[in-house]
Amino acid sequence: MTPAARLSAAIEVFAEIEARRRPAADVLKDWGLSNRFAGSSDRAAIAGLVYDALRRKASSAWLMGTATPRAALIGMLRRERGLDVGAIEALCSGARFAPAPLTDAERTALASHSLVGAPASVAGDYPDWLDPHLARVFGEERADEGAALATRAPLDLRVNTLKVEREEVLPKLAHLDAEQTQWSPIGLRIRLSADAKNPAIHAEPSFRKGEIEVQDEGSQLAALLAGAKPGMQVVDLAAGAGGKTLALAAAMENRGQIYATDIDKRQLVPIHERIARAGARNIQVRTPRGSSPTVAPANGAGLGWGLADLAGRADLVVIDAPCTGTGTWRRNPDAKWRVRPGALAERLKEQEALLDRAATLVKPGGRIAYITCSVLREENDDQAQAFLDRHADFSVEKPADAARTLGERAYLFAEAALISGPGLLMTPRRTGTDGFFVSLIRRSA
Repeated sequence: MTPAARLSAAIEVFAEIEARRRPAADVLKDWGLSNRFAGSSDRAAIAGLVYDALRRKASSAWLMGTATPRAALIGMLRRERGLDVGAIEALCSGARFAPAPLTDAERTALASHSLVGAPASVAGDYPDWLDPHLARVFGEERADEGAALATRAPLDLRVNTLKVEREEVLPKLAHLDAEQTQWSPIGLRIRLSADAKNPAIHAEPSFRKGEIEVQDEGSQLAALLAGAKPGMQVVDLAAGAGGKTLALAAAMENRGQIYATDIDKRQLVPIHERIARAGARNIQVRTPRGSSPTVAPANGAGLGWGLADLAGRADLVVIDAPCTGTGTWRRNPDAKWRVRPGALAERLKEQEALLDRAATLVKPGGRIAYITCSVLREENDDQAQAFLDRHADFSVEKPADAARTLGERAYLFAEAALISGPGLLMTPRRTGTDGFFVSLIRRSA
């Protein structure tokens, strides 16, 4: 396919996403099945165009003066990819399979290329209803924080120190231009240009041998800040596919025990294969009983979760809480336009239930590591503080003290992150990671 034909296809896909409010990945998959002439490079290029248009949806509409799918794609080429009017005009030639030629109005809009006077939600490319929520966290910097969340994320890898050290893996990935991460001592980063295809990491020998896992640096840091040590008894209460579970196992050097479970047992399906590949021997998966994946059992740490024997015994309970995912917008740009206030209310209930369940599991002197991939205060600071208000025998640890686990990077990291009373917040603009909140809460001895 020519670049112009790819652009036409991207406009078609974007229109389907908007009309039916379907996840971008599903629409792209259906398009590929219906257009089998398109090769893998074509499909990757079209997906890149669509995701970039979703990232810059609001600002492109402002720039072009209209919110049509065509305007979203053309405006994105100017906003995100930096194409000048001539380059965009060459793509929109009206030739076979190419978009129709630019109108005078489109040409004028592209030439102006200004967001002067745009509200924060437009400049930051996020839904308008979230503006007061982001203002609570970032104040006048919310447009800049939102814009950083609208950029394309790099590909981050965690080195599995159960098998290999970072210095050993780095040369094996030299062909991908992998480099050490800024903060995580066990991370590698592959930077991707706007139109680059994601490398086939799952086909790399290092991945197949369990030496590396795909994991954002912020997620790596959250697991490190949890402070799991060899010999501990650890409960991963929302383990999902096991990303942080495996990071905890490596930090514990395969000593002690991790009990991994999740309210939705379907999320646990991939964890078994990943455990085997990583060579993690201290993980015990506890699959919750019952048929409902969405309603937590009412008996605290009881039989429904298969954790009754752990009540009051855990040194550390990790909660990678279900949340709105606002911190992952770089990787899931369509999700930010589909999230609704009702979803926030539901996530808050789930988080509260998980925190209260963790309180029944942690032993005196033990800790809860409460983690979200959200930047919203309601899910972060407010949630942690509400837990402290309900449980007088718990107190929060100073976030700057928790950062000491990063060694020589600790001071600069604490300066970069947004520190609050209950925890710390990482963002793409501040730390170059996805948005992650971490609060460490200790039970009195």
